[in-house]
Amino acid sequence: MMQTTLFPGRYVQGDGAVSRLGSELSRLGQRALLLADPFARDNLLDRMDLSGDHGVEFHVEGFGGECSDPEIRRLVEVARDQGAQVVVGFGGGKTLDTAKAVAHELEVPVAVVPTIASTDAPCSALSVIYTPEGEMDRYLILPRNPDLVLVDTGIIAQAPARFLVAGIGDALATWFEADACEQSWAANLSGDRGSVTAFALARLCYETILEYGQAAVVSCREEVVTPALERVVEANTLLSGLGFESGGLGAAHAIHNGLTILEATHGSWHGEKVTIGVLASLFLTDKPREILDEVYDFCEEVGLPTTLDEIGLGDVGHDDLMRVAERACAEGETIHNEPMPVTPRAVHAALRAADAEGRRRKDG
Repeated sequence: MMQTTLFPGRYVQGDGAVSRLGSELSRLGQRALLLADPFARDNLLDRMDLSGDHGVEFHVEGFGGECSDPEIRRLVEVARDQGAQVVVGFGGGKTLDTAKAVAHELEVPVAVVPTIASTDAPCSALSVIYTPEGEMDRYLILPRNPDLVLVDTGIIAQAPARFLVAGIGDALATWFEADACEQSWAANLSGDRGSVTAFALARLCYETILEYGQAAVVSCREEVVTPALERVVEANTLLSGLGFESGGLGAAHAIHNGLTILEATHGSWHGEKVTIGVLASLFLTDKPREILDEVYDFCEEVGLPTTLDEIGLGDVGHDDLMRVAERACAEGETIHNEPMPVTPRAVHAALRAADAEGRRRKDG
C-alpha cells in the first residue's frame, strides 16, 4: 500500500507573527480577501501589516459564523467581485475552514491565521462543513494543504484558556486514532496509508500535551507566552494537524460527529466533544487500566470534560444516546478504521461506561 504524508506549504509560529502577514503573503498574490470573525475584525486587525507596503492589497470581510454551504457561496462571490488572488482566514477553526473552502472554489492560494489554538484545523487539507444550524454535515477533502499557516502565540495567549484546553482535547485524540489506523492498515485522509513520520508525530503530539499541557494552560490564564505554551500551541496546531491528516482518524472524531446531532451539545467546543469521544474509545477498544488512569487524570488536570453532563447531556436518554451511536457508526465514518468491528450498541455502551467512570472520579 502506498504511503502519503501531507504538509502545509509554510508554518510560522511565534509571539508577534501576524506582523509578518504582508511579507509572507507577497509570495502568494497581490489582492487578498481577508475573512475575519467578529472578534478578530474588531480587536486584532491593528496587529496585522495591512499597509500594502509589501505590495498586497486587502479587502476585509466578516465571517457569518458557520462553515456552511450558503456562507461559502456568499464569500466566493465577494472574492470574485474583489478580484482576490489569495484568501486569508483570520479567526477560529470554522473561519479557517471556510477560508480554505472558499480558496478551493476560486482555485487560489490560502493563508490561515488562527486566533485560538482550539483545533488542528489550520494545517489540514480539510474543511468540516456544517449545516446553517450547526449540525456536522460532511468533510470537504481539499486538493492541497494551506499555503501559509501563521500562528501568533501572543494573540493565542490572550484568548480565554478554554480555547487552548479544547485544542488539547482535540490533540488528545491524535495518537489514539493514528495508532488505530496503523494497526488496521486503514487509509489516512489522502486515501493512502500513513507514514512512519505521521505516526511518530502523532505520538509526539500526545507526549507533548501530557508533559506541558498544564503549564501551558497556566500560562494562557496569565496571558503570557512561555516555552510550555509554545510547545502546546505547536502540538495542538501542527503536530495534531499532521498526525490526524497523515496518520488517520478513528473512533473519537466519529463519536464527536454523532454528538453534534444533539442540540444540547452545541454549546460545547469541538475539542471538548472529541475528548468525550476519546474517553469512550478507551472503553470501546479495551485499553488497559493504566491508559484509562493516565487519560482521565490528564483531562481532570487541564480541565477537559470527563462526563456527559459537562457537554450538556446530563439528562440524555437511552434513545438519544443510541442516535448518537448510530450516527457515529454511519457508513463511511472513521470509526470503522478501528482494528475491530464496531456497532452502535458497542458505542452506546462505551459512552455510558466512559460517563460512569468520569462521574465516579468526580464523586470519589
